[in-house]
Amino acid sequence: METYLYRKADASTGNPAACLFLDENQTLSDDAMLEIARQHKGFVSEVIFCKSHDGIFLTYYSSEGEVSFCGHGTIACMYTLVKNTPALLSCREIPILTNKKGHLTVYNRIADEDAVFISAPKPSYLSTGLKPEDTAAPLGLYDEDISREFPIEVIDAGLRTLIVPLNSFQKLVSIYPDEPGLKEFCLQNDIDIILIFSLNTADTENIAHTRVFAPRFGYLEDPATGSGNSAFGYYMLKHSIWDGSSCSIEQGGDNRVFNKIKLRFQDDVLLFGGKATTHIDGVYYY
Repeated sequence: METYLYRKADASTGNPAACLFLDENQTLSDDAMLEIARQHKGFVSEVIFCKSHDGIFLTYYSSEGEVSFCGHGTIACMYTLVKNTPALLSCREIPILTNKKGHLTVYNRIADEDAVFISAPKPSYLSTGLKPEDTAAPLGLYDEDISREFPIEVIDAGLRTLIVPLNSFQKLVSIYPDEPGLKEFCLQNDIDIILIFSLNTADTENIAHTRVFAPRFGYLEDPATGSGNSAFGYYMLKHSIWDGSSCSIEQGGDNRVFNKIKLRFQDDVLLFGGKATTHIDGVYYY
């Protein structure tokens, strides 16, 4: 039996991730990582495996399988790693390698903003024939609940994200779709996650309110999403909703305190960021 440094940490104010830190002599097979992620089903959405050897290498798993990218998990992992590693705490930029999305950069702003920012994967704007009438029923909405001011689009900035504008803030925060039905809709249309949004917000300091559904990964809703809100950031830039300056997005349904995700666009790269709060700091036996 091997022991691994282990932390459970919340990104933002309430999206937990489990982080296993492997040293240069430790390895885990794909089957082992999936088994560990399945052991965490219902405890966290994703498990992040962080290997430190000639750099930092991240792999992401949910209970359903490997995940191409996990934004909130990257924040949780890198914030806690940087904060607890003096050699990293002194670095302003830290390169990382992800298993599916390649090289990214972590910007250490713990000293001045109590946050880390992650460079989002470059976006892919994917074609979709989905119309409001196609997306309404799987989300538990009526056709007229979906806004025609902005289009329905699919953007991949880490995960293939279906972006759907809604007319009503109250409708946005109050719906809870049927998980099996929404999962089938995602599988049929090759969608990883669905982001619904309104430009009306509970706090006027935020630019928009979002919710993200991820039944394909074994759970209905992700309460604070780096990849989804990065896709939405590119969407906002494309449709002149946002000028790229530092902003914040609030996220969540009416069953929780809303999370806040920070975005900024600099040097032609979209960054998402936040802090993490560690709740478990120990070892994991496997």
